[in-house]
Amino acid sequence: MDQLDRLFREYHEPLLRYLTRRLGDRDAAEELAQETFVRAMRHGPVQRERAWLFAVASNLARDDARRSARTRHRLTLLRNELDAEGGEASEPEVLTLELQREATADRVREQALARAAVDALAERDRLALLMREEGLDYHEIAAALGLSVSSVGTTLSRARRRLMDVYESLQRESARATEGAGTGGAVTARGGHDVA
Repeated sequence: MDQLDRLFREYHEPLLRYLTRRLGDRDAAEELAQETFVRAMRHGPVQRERAWLFAVASNLARDDARRSARTRHRLTLLRNELDAEGGEASEPEVLTLELQREATADRVREQALARAAVDALAERDRLALLMREEGLDYHEIAAALGLSVSSVGTTLSRARRRLMDVYESLQRESARATEGAGTGGAVTARGGHDVA
């Protein structure tokens, strides 16, 4: 149990930050971080602890995203069924102060654009960037993603360049949509991601 305590003390915060960035939801990130450590406890000692933990966390996040997509699909089907039967779905409350609403909308729009830009990256590029942001070195990223150490730098450079290109493109599309509609509409990112 001492080994697990040490792993938790040393890697919990970086793993939680990584998962929060990846998922955009701290509560979900906390659950996946806990599951990562449960798996570490079951697995026993590994040679490259940090790389192993981040690889497991990445796999859990991918599985969670697939589960969430299936759940959203089922909920959409149920909502459509409810609408077809004439039922009404509740709408979120509208903020009463216009300045607060605009500030919140701008912040949400910027976060959505950033999230869409990250999501538009190829999975390997996205994971490499997020792992590097959490302080993993090239050897750890290579081990977690199954890359050669020499290709990590190229992968990160390509990912950063692509991230900036996609983000700037999304900003331009969002500005055009806002100008054309008078309000912020949906923006379609490369790769088919919709951002509200």
